[in-house]
Amino acid sequence: MVLHLGERPLVMGILNLTPDSFAETRSQLDPARAVAAALEMEAHGADLIDVGGESTRPGAEPLSARDELARVLPVFAGLVGRLRVPLSVDTYKADVALAALEAGASLVNDVSGLRYDPALARVVAERGAAVVLMHTRGRPKTMYSGAIYDDVVAEVGAELKASVAFAQEAGVAVERILVDPGIGFAKRAEHSYGVLARLSELAEALARPVVVGPSRKSFMRDALDARPAAERDWGTAAAVTAAVLAGAHIVRVHAVNEMVQVVKVAEEIRRHNVP
Repeated sequence: MVLHLGERPLVMGILNLTPDSFAETRSQLDPARAVAAALEMEAHGADLIDVGGESTRPGAEPLSARDELARVLPVFAGLVGRLRVPLSVDTYKADVALAALEAGASLVNDVSGLRYDPALARVVAERGAAVVLMHTRGRPKTMYSGAIYDDVVAEVGAELKASVAFAQEAGVAVERILVDPGIGFAKRAEHSYGVLARLSELAEALARPVVVGPSRKSFMRDALDARPAAERDWGTAAAVTAAVLAGAHIVRVHAVNEMVQVVKVAEEIRRHNVP
């Protein structure tokens, strides 16, 4: 499947197949339930669905490739031929990515920017897939120890450029590479807000399509009077609007039905901002 980037901002629906998602109160471990959730997101306007079998929230324990595949492959099997929009696999493991691409995924969403499993770059190149390279530092269990920046936008940009260069050296075509500044990953709240506030600057420096995933994340917690993650959709709407106005190509969200409306209005505002 082909994604047409730049015509309008696209909405990526999040399908977490984990028992420990930070943002959802119900498990999607049952494949039939997960398939139904994906089809519902498509009906609500999602442009692509991102399927993830391992939690990468701060403090999360790693999952084996075998266990991750046991979660995601039945869902791909249930969606291929029924879903009209592209499928993405949210993984940093080469083995999982290869199996998912063979099962029908067309995009790999790598939270590590190819830093956890360098073999993933070769898999993406050989399969002719697209890849989202996200910025982070360290592993989920210790990522906040790396949240030290003098200039968060300059440093995130430089580290993402290194990931893009690594992908190209492995044979990934540049037109198949997207970047994600990693809101909430190895970033304190002030860093996440700083990235959102200067997103257009970052996008210009990277010259690649930008994916932004602020949905329900903890950087909004203090501003929202410590509301739990599942109650942060209004805050997410503000962050999504900022991302769209700054030129984000894809926003990654949980509440697809609501955020599709937010994206449409934000894009109309952006289109009318004629210099």
